[in-house]
Amino acid sequence: MSVNVKRVLSSLGDYKVIDAEGHILGRLCSVIAKRLLSGEKIVVVNAEKAIVTGSKTNVFQRYKDKYDRGSKEKGPYFPRHPERIFKRTVRGMLPWDSRRGREAYRRLRVFIGVPEELKGKEFEKIEDALFEKVSKTEKFVMLEDVSTHLGWAK
Repeated sequence: MSVNVKRVLSSLGDYKVIDAEGHILGRLCSVIAKRLLSGEKIVVVNAEKAIVTGSKTNVFQRYKDKYDRGSKEKGPYFPRHPERIFKRTVRGMLPWDSRRGREAYRRLRVFIGVPEELKGKEFEKIEDALFEKVSKTEKFVMLEDVSTHLGWAK
């Protein structure tokens, strides 16, 4: 499935580009959710390179439990693609039941890798969410590995 990146970015207008590579998923998503609620338009690139801290077996089991929850007919449904897992994590930090939260969620775009249209732009790093600066553990898993474990085929 290919995405028309020009159309997606033109619908946003003025936006900030954040590179998720080397960031802790939860910390980065909380900062993004806060900024979306304040009215910013945000594009995230390299979503598959975000980091989930914890031992590999625990992280895989936690995400597998989320994915297997519910029934195939009624849901709830949990995504396998890394960009969709990223968006779902941000959505969990927004007031989804209110109009304000849903409008904030519409101002977010997430991509795997870096689209051609964004190659020349300068990417923002969130210092409060960088793995090297914040984490005290050596145990982590890339979001791409979690997605592959759930059955995502690249």
